[in-house]
Amino acid sequence: MKKSVIRFSLLLVFSLFAVIQLSAQTIEQTPPEGFDLAKSDIPHGTITTITYPSKTVGTDRKATIYTPPGYSKSKKYPVLYLLHGIGGDEKEWLNGGHPEIILDNLYAQGKVVPMIVVMPNGRAMKDDSPGDNIFAPDKVAAFATFEQDLLKDLIPYIEKNYPVIKNRENRAIAGLSMGGGQTLNFGFANMDKFAWMGAFSAAPNTKQPKELLPDPQKAKNMKLIWISCGDKDGLIGNSTRTSAYLKENGIPHILRITPGGVHDFKEWKDNLYRFSQLIFKPVDPKMIEAYNANF
Repeated sequence: MKKSVIRFSLLLVFSLFAVIQLSAQTIEQTPPEGFDLAKSDIPHGTITTITYPSKTVGTDRKATIYTPPGYSKSKKYPVLYLLHGIGGDEKEWLNGGHPEIILDNLYAQGKVVPMIVVMPNGRAMKDDSPGDNIFAPDKVAAFATFEQDLLKDLIPYIEKNYPVIKNRENRAIAGLSMGGGQTLNFGFANMDKFAWMGAFSAAPNTKQPKELLPDPQKAKNMKLIWISCGDKDGLIGNSTRTSAYLKENGIPHILRITPGGVHDFKEWKDNLYRFSQLIFKPVDPKMIEAYNANF
């Protein structure tokens, strides 16, 4: 009888170990070589620039749109709103991160859900160029103003002119640096609009945790909260304090601290590569546990 109990205990231990290992093995420590290099032998998505009327700003504004390979107006798509940093504009992701290449390669491997990606100018003011002083008070304030432009002007325009699924479960927001702060600020303030958020190296515009999320239990209906930063990034405290608050309140999320990572597009491309594979599909809780255990 004792031998049977021992065998059963050992089997249970090995089974649990195997499950943990399986979960860990699904997470790549680094993206595969060539994940961000253009390939000529696969289908490609399309990049366009649109102009939309903004009542919030009182002028027409531009955004860059990525539609996936095989895009058809007869289909319905989820949407990722992808935000730039303090010195960027609607072209920053395209010029520095090439999401169209990363996503084309992932589509070819069947690793992402077909989605439309909207890259707006998150500096919501009439002269929305970075200008000579990106830290000018009016420029910085315009990043907060963008919340209303996004909700009242840009999203309605996209949902009127593109075949998208119009609910929170099919709407994601993510961004780098200043856009990472916007993601957390806007995402938590509008959980009825977004079910997925990805904050990449969030900047100091990120609100303090209790202001960011006064009632943390409401965040339990989020499909995925992704927070990431390089461990050599001087802004890492914005990410770790937010994660600590979520953890303290029992809110499931991923905190990924990249060894050796700094505040640059190498980090942000890695983040987009990972985040895009998780959104708009069921998220395995074991995957969240594995991410938090491995990074």
